[in-house]
Amino acid sequence: MSKIKVLYVEDEVFLGKIVRESLESRGFEVIMETDGAKVTELFKKSAPDICVLDVMLPNKDGFTLADEIRSLQEEVPIIFLTAKTQTEDVVKGFASGGNDYIRKPFSMEELIVRIQNLLRSKPEGPQKIQGNTVTMGKFSFQLNRQLLVNGEEERKLSFRESELLKLLYENRDKIIDRRDILNLLWGNDSFFNSRNLDVYITKLRGFLKADSSLEIITIKGVGYRFVVG
Repeated sequence: MSKIKVLYVEDEVFLGKIVRESLESRGFEVIMETDGAKVTELFKKSAPDICVLDVMLPNKDGFTLADEIRSLQEEVPIIFLTAKTQTEDVVKGFASGGNDYIRKPFSMEELIVRIQNLLRSKPEGPQKIQGNTVTMGKFSFQLNRQLLVNGEEERKLSFRESELLKLLYENRDKIIDRRDILNLLWGNDSFFNSRNLDVYITKLRGFLKADSSLEIITIKGVGYRFVVG
């Protein structure tokens, strides 16, 4: 069985060495580059299974590289690594073709889980909801009315409950970072907002428990995965 080939782009030499050796010790083949200007040609030659790109790179940043890689290969998964924490950077990362986004410092376990998750699932970004109603298992979710319907039972959701469920559904069967949820829905990842998120996740689990095919799974230290069906 051939090894999974990772194109890893990182200009911090010490960090890069640690990550490369850690991935190789777990059976991955790693092609590493430190200069953004050399990455596109390296991608063409190496044909990796997945790309792990630092955002801040010399000569060409990770977002630009993702655009170039996407023009060559639409389906290859891309993970961004960055110390940036602003919401607009998360949005820009996904807009430029990224499938996932990890903030530094990160654990190798987190990186490996995210690589495996992307390679198991269909490599695509958030699946935007079309129209005002979606079906998830036994439930009908009416976005415009913030209503969750199961047969004769209707539950009116608060605005934030509705937005959280929408975000989880759009990223269904993928891991979504807890901090991304907080920044996108609350504007920051403060302790107070983090506790609020815990409350909303518990509420949504309670609402959805009537259908065992729907599950919001906690990925410890990372975020959540909404399994549908």
